[in-house]
Amino acid sequence: MSLEDKIGQDYVSAMKARDSFRSSVLSFLRAQIKNVKVDKRLEAVPDEDVIAVIKKQAKQRQDSISQFKAGGRMDLVEKEEKELGILKSYLPPEMSPEQLKTIVEEVILASGANSIKDMGRVMKDVLARIKGQADNQTVGLLVKERLTGK
Repeated sequence: MSLEDKIGQDYVSAMKARDSFRSSVLSFLRAQIKNVKVDKRLEAVPDEDVIAVIKKQAKQRQDSISQFKAGGRMDLVEKEEKELGILKSYLPPEMSPEQLKTIVEEVILASGANSIKDMGRVMKDVLARIKGQADNQTVGLLVKERLTGK
């Protein structure tokens, strides 16, 4: 079963259970997935694209949480954190920092990269191997750290 189908089934279950909060989060997520489907003219959205949509939504929630905390709106912080929890339940488990460092090291050795000029190529290869199991920003920091030797 694809991730898109699972989200659809969970949405139906939330509607039947009259869980309005969960169903509204999943409804919005389904709409974003449908936008990808329309934009790319696809019959079914591959799991990688669904994960990208979920990550984008999760990042927006995290940004909102920090904004609301700065504004002292704890009621909205709580709402956004609940939504973030629902979204994260559909993401693959995060990769450990040790695993990530190992993959970065392997890619750098395999590609022969030796300066920061090679960062784009290394990042592309690393991101292809981790398939959404780590934050891109963290990967970027690790690659930069390794290539600059700092």
